[in-house]
Amino acid sequence: MTEPNTTQALADSAQDAIKNGANVKGTETPGWERATLEKLAMAALVEQRTARRWRNGIRLGWLLFLVALVWLGMDRSTSTTNVSKPHTAVVEIKGEIASGSDASAETVVAAMRAAFEDQGSQAVVLLINSPGGSPVQAGIINDEIRRLKAQYKKPVYAVVEETCASAAYYIAVGADKIFVDKASIVGSIGVLMDGFGFTGLMDKLGVERRLMTAGENKGFMDPFSPQTEKQRVFAQAMLDQIHQQFIAVVKAGRGARLKETPETFSGLFWTGQQAIELGLADQLGNLDYVAREVVKAEDLVDYTRRDNVAERLAKRFGASIGEAAVHTLKSLPTLR
Repeated sequence: MTEPNTTQALADSAQDAIKNGANVKGTETPGWERATLEKLAMAALVEQRTARRWRNGIRLGWLLFLVALVWLGMDRSTSTTNVSKPHTAVVEIKGEIASGSDASAETVVAAMRAAFEDQGSQAVVLLINSPGGSPVQAGIINDEIRRLKAQYKKPVYAVVEETCASAAYYIAVGADKIFVDKASIVGSIGVLMDGFGFTGLMDKLGVERRLMTAGENKGFMDPFSPQTEKQRVFAQAMLDQIHQQFIAVVKAGRGARLKETPETFSGLFWTGQQAIELGLADQLGNLDYVAREVVKAEDLVDYTRRDNVAERLAKRFGASIGEAAVHTLKSLPTLR
């Protein structure tokens, strides 16, 4: 959009009038020069007023936009309900379980607390569709599930959609029962730490890595430095310890229902039907089935916390870029 240039148009007209008045002898109107100047002055005044209105309009638009962002930023998207009406509370755990994600411990725990505190909620259902993620985040959520169950005396059910693997299963075993679809993917009870090594490629390219450290193992996991046997053994011991923590949580959560085999804790995953046979899950069922037949409260209320418009914009235009870069460079244990 452009501002109308009234001055330029009238200036062109005035120049034409001057040329015509100079070329046609004896046809000049007395005082025409003054009239032309007055027209130019009025045109300049009109243009200044128009430009001022445009600027004020644009400023007002930006002000309203910023006010809307601030207002939206003060209210994360959460569901509320009449506490006197019985319902089934739902908390979604979807995507990667990691700090800063939609399935972070901070986000999920806040939603669970709101669900448990609501007097109308008869039970809390964790609706899970996640391939896994951070053992730390999963551990925090699992601990909070057990604490809230004991405090509010309300049952917790996990309902698996497509996937409930690794860190997601770490969370699910904190529930009283796990419901799956026959084709769901369940399990993958294991730990991994991944990365890359470029030392051979660097030798072929004639590139020398110059890394100075204070501490024998400060460069541990550096992809451009060779890994020593001592470092490999240390990393494996750390992974084994986290794996044992995972196994202990599964055994505590599933108890006598678990039919342990040599493959149970090997990192393999199974279909929902197989998971039931192995004691990793309890029975087939979706969200509506659990609310209707198990909880006996068909009304569903979603307590999931989601980013509002302001937060999504902030992530898109700034924070997400830095987070993505850091996430790419990190090599942390992952339950996958």
